[in-house]
Amino acid sequence: MNDTRLKLMEAIARRRIVSTHYNGQEMALAPHQMFERHGALFVSALNLGKNFRSEEERRLGHFKLDGLGETMVKEEGFDPLPDFQPGAPSDKDILLLAV
Repeated sequence: MNDTRLKLMEAIARRRIVSTHYNGQEMALAPHQMFERHGALFVSALNLGKNFRSEEERRLGHFKLDGLGETMVKEEGFDPLPDFQPGAPSDKDILLLAV
């Protein structure tokens, strides 16, 4: 099992923030769920460094695990988005784990 996958599973289960690199940028993510799409693993996470116009506009992005590197689980926790409902983003995706 892939190390990034294990770290993200821990972060989802424990509601912990992760630091990671994605497309060459360092990011802090609050991972809410993991799912499979066409045989590849993805995580739905709130990008804590992204500027949203308001708290109500905050939404999860989908990040392919193969694109994440140097992932570390932080001790800092997070609360899921208030309107978060676990579920696969599309009916062809398979939900694996959620907060």
